[in-house]
Amino acid sequence: MRPAEPSIPLQKEPVVHALIIDDSRTMRAIIARIVKELGFETSEAENGQEALDLLEDGLVPDICLIDWNMPLMDGYTFVTRVRQDPKWRNVTLMMVTTESEHSQIVRALAAGAHEYLIKPFTPDSIVEKLELLGLAAQEIPA
Repeated sequence: MRPAEPSIPLQKEPVVHALIIDDSRTMRAIIARIVKELGFETSEAENGQEALDLLEDGLVPDICLIDWNMPLMDGYTFVTRVRQDPKWRNVTLMMVTTESEHSQIVRALAAGAHEYLIKPFTPDSIVEKLELLGLAAQEIPA
């Protein structure tokens, strides 16, 4: 009888955590469904202040998907506040918003957003942006 070989734990792929920030519950659900199909874990916030509170409480997402127009703290202000704090410098920030004017896009990117996606969007367009950011390497299963 052969001795049992030592078992080596399987290395799991690290899970990507997305914080979805939008005052629309429906929009948060749509985005969550798309990224969960890619294997992401998700957290949600209704506005920038709630999201900032989650970060202050220790949440460390890999990416924040951020609406611009929200009560209490808008997405642009959230981006600027996150970029002011070195402990969140590695968090990827992507605006997902109806704001489509070139000046708004430039303003958000200059403030520290990595990508910008204009609503309405398709699941494939979110996947494309996540691939550009190095956070998704697969298509949504059919």
